[in-house]
Amino acid sequence: MHLCAFLLLSLALALGRASVLVSLDQVAIFEKWKSIPDINKGLNLTERDIMELRQGSIILVNQSLWDLPVRYELSVNLSLNDRGVILRAFEQFRLKSCVDFKPRAAEEFYISVERREGCWSYIGRSSAGGQTLSIGKDCGRKGIVEHEFLHALGLYHEQTRYDRDDHVTINHQNIRTEYESYFSKYSEIASTAQETPYDYSSVMHFDKNAFSNGNGPTIITKSPELQDVIGQLMEMSEYDTIEFNKLYKCNSSVSFLDHCSFDESLCEMSVGSAADYGWERVKSVRGIDVTDHTYLGKEQNGQKRGDAARLESKTVTPTRDCKVQCLQFFYYHSGNETDQLNIWIREQQNEADSRGALRLMDQITETPGHYWKLHHVPLNAQKSFQVVFEARKGAGNSSGGFSLDDINISETECPFTWQIRDFEKELNSGPEIWSPLFYSSDGYRFVALLQVFRNQIEIYVSLVSGACDEQLQWPCPWRQITVQILDQNPHIQKRMSFEQSITTDPGLALNDGRYYWDKPQNGPISISNESVFVGGLAFFTLLTKEDLTRREFIKGGDLILLFTMQDISALLQNDSLPCPKVTVKNFNVSTDTSAQQEPCATRVVLTPQPTSTTTTTPAAEPTYGECLDIFCSSSVSTASSLIVSVLCFLLLVS
Repeated sequence: MHLCAFLLLSLALALGRASVLVSLDQVAIFEKWKSIPDINKGLNLTERDIMELRQGSIILVNQSLWDLPVRYELSVNLSLNDRGVILRAFEQFRLKSCVDFKPRAAEEFYISVERREGCWSYIGRSSAGGQTLSIGKDCGRKGIVEHEFLHALGLYHEQTRYDRDDHVTINHQNIRTEYESYFSKYSEIASTAQETPYDYSSVMHFDKNAFSNGNGPTIITKSPELQDVIGQLMEMSEYDTIEFNKLYKCNSSVSFLDHCSFDESLCEMSVGSAADYGWERVKSVRGIDVTDHTYLGKEQNGQKRGDAARLESKTVTPTRDCKVQCLQFFYYHSGNETDQLNIWIREQQNEADSRGALRLMDQITETPGHYWKLHHVPLNAQKSFQVVFEARKGAGNSSGGFSLDDINISETECPFTWQIRDFEKELNSGPEIWSPLFYSSDGYRFVALLQVFRNQIEIYVSLVSGACDEQLQWPCPWRQITVQILDQNPHIQKRMSFEQSITTDPGLALNDGRYYWDKPQNGPISISNESVFVGGLAFFTLLTKEDLTRREFIKGGDLILLFTMQDISALLQNDSLPCPKVTVKNFNVSTDTSAQQEPCATRVVLTPQPTSTTTTTPAAEPTYGECLDIFCSSSVSTASSLIVSVLCFLLLVS
């Protein structure tokens, strides 16, 4: 894994385009991501990051497991950005397991997260009165935070398993003498492996050069192609998750609600429409590339304008205090630009309410793109609900329709999406690509620029001028900007995405006295056919070209980046954040006869249907900047000053 870094830089303008000048007097902050052994060099720790090694099996010693939810305190000496990263790591535990974390009230046993020297933890629940877990300088990275909390939950390093010699070879002659004990292994009875396969992708595995004396790797994988896989610190792996789920006897997760990839059935989903043009589960559709998305749901053509086909999820129930959900799915539009894909939720008012109340949450009507496109829909259901996909025939003629795949529903906040088409083809040409312009929930506007420099991907995220600037607080205070390269595994719980975060500091000033995150005033420059001013810039060095091949970061030729810009100022005084804002779009659409019908009868197809003979008509790909949110790019439409003022006011007071 390539070491990561971020810089805060000044932005210079030349020849009508943005260029970055890196000089000592312009660098406001520089931090280089390091491995845990490098960070902890010289510290008196066991196996590089364990403060105390408990003997015996934590499986057998029940007092070493934490009561759920795990209680914690965040020390005031933690940086605000690190506090935000810790909470993002907690969200991954909630998504992938039943392990939840809550701020301490008066509990005797809790984890005290502090900024001490290095990154380290105890193994399992060790002591009362605040068990220390250190997230020191350079440790504020999601994968490192997850690594240390997995230790605290009771997991050892992967390469210390009793069966490790069947999978890796330890080169003792290459280990520095003082660290030879770090490569011991535990007996089967003392192992925490929980009968999971040996996991080369574990976030708990040493890297190949751990504690090397300079004469070569200390760990050699039996399978050579996995040599560069071990030691990743992106995110906990699927088997890491299985291991601690078994340890804590989880049979559900805190925030995950539903998933369907149509691999074997309709996933308890139901269809409601005439039999000759309803949704079907099929292996493939002629004219649609499904090499990466198999067994998809496909809406066949209606007979006339207004014909509709509905696909309804099983009923799910939100349980978290914040009634915020995110629907994520891929769709393929091969029909006509007048066709619609409406996304409703059917929310039950009580247990006896089988019909529920319908609300339209999103609507897709666009020029067919003829590629798989990732889409997010923010939801705010208060009670048990179903998601209803309604494909509706438009006025134009076509021989295609809508296809769906890889549906995920979770109790999390939706991110912004930037899908870069055919990125695989551009990888060797050193592209410079601008993202769409995004608005945060409170009105700050930002943009991203991606460049492939030598062998690595670099991303710049900059504040830009927007419609609400006169009503916002400047310099921009305590907004955490997170960039994530999405691992496109179909199941959201099995993904190992890579991300970095940086937080705007309103007191950060350049040498000339200007505040770094002040209102954007440099420019203007043209981005997405709009003239904007640019301001504070965050520089992220992310993955190398080789790293992109080790997970499903590129799929169907596309790279997908997810962004969030979150107000974390509450962490200055508290150990948790308030519920996020959910912006629900308002549609002037009434439920027609089709949508008002009773819920669809369940139809489960156990055997995939034969390949459809549906053909597609090539069409131009949609351009970015379409009005998919409450704000629109000027290349599509320009709102009147009155409307913009009202929108800004609503954002600020909501």
